Amino acid sequence: MDAGKTSDVVIIGAGPAGLSAAIYACRAGKSVLLLEAEQFGGQIVNTPDVENYPGIKKISGFDFAYGLYEQATALGATVEFDRAIAIVKNGTGFTVKGEQAEYGAKAVIIATGAKNRHLGLDAEQKFVGRGVSYCATCDGAFFKGKTVAVNGGGNTAVEDAKYLSGICGRVYVIHRRDQFRADEKSVEFLASKPNVEFVLNSTVTDLIGDEGGKLEAIEVTDKLSGEKKKLEVSALFVAIGQVPDNKAFDGEVRIDDKGYVEGGEDCLTGTDGIYVAGDCRTKSVRQLTTAAADGAVAGLAAATYAD
Repeated sequence: MDAGKTSDVVIIGAGPAGLSAAIYACRAGKSVLLLEAEQFGGQIVNTPDVENYPGIKKISGFDFAYGLYEQATALGATVEFDRAIAIVKNGTGFTVKGEQAEYGAKAVIIATGAKNRHLGLDAEQKFVGRGVSYCATCDGAFFKGKTVAVNGGGNTAVEDAKYLSGICGRVYVIHRRDQFRADEKSVEFLASKPNVEFVLNSTVTDLIGDEGGKLEAIEVTDKLSGEKKKLEVSALFVAIGQVPDNKAFDGEVRIDDKGYVEGGEDCLTGTDGIYVAGDCRTKSVRQLTTAAADGAVAGLAAATYAD
């Protein structure tokens, strides 16, 4: 495949970080191409209510993402739906290889985000779509009035449980520690819900299905006592963190042992002309605000490099 038209900046990933980078690079007068493997907006599109973005009291994740998309494309950014599989240094620029085509770039921003982490249980894949889900807002409505469980202790897990508590009969929240990592106010709100029960210091150790192959119960093991108990549920929503998808770029940039692209608050990767933004980079806080901030920093840096 021959590389097509060269853009000043090619951004891999059209989530909040990538779209924010596109906005800033476009405003700096550069031509910008966004490559997205799945859907623009990233995982935030599945969040029903965003209430922690400064200046916006409340907005749906989809509306927030769509606003970014409209702003970026109105400024001149173009979007191609293709999965990037490699970045290759090409003279003074780069070739970003996709599954469908190749794209020339003067500068590249990696903004691939991260994907949901799986439990790693043998039966897990068998029950995906049959009771096991990684998106409460996508699949929660299928279990209206039923008993479900959420596994996790971060903001995503708590937000998922809050959402499910409004439509499900009972919600178990299973967390491996005795304290949540989520915002304290959100945890307090969740604890006040009469149909929510916390199952702490516990992990999900088995998935149990009926004869038809649908999930009907989960085995939970207490980490302190080793006691196992069976919780009858119609669904398990897994929210135990995320894993980055950066393997394709190993060699062009440094990647740590957890799979994140090594980069600081300046979004530099150590490879001239390649920048990293958002949840896919090494950082301590992964929030919508930090993704947008990374996008601004990386977009401006890439625009300067492309001069």
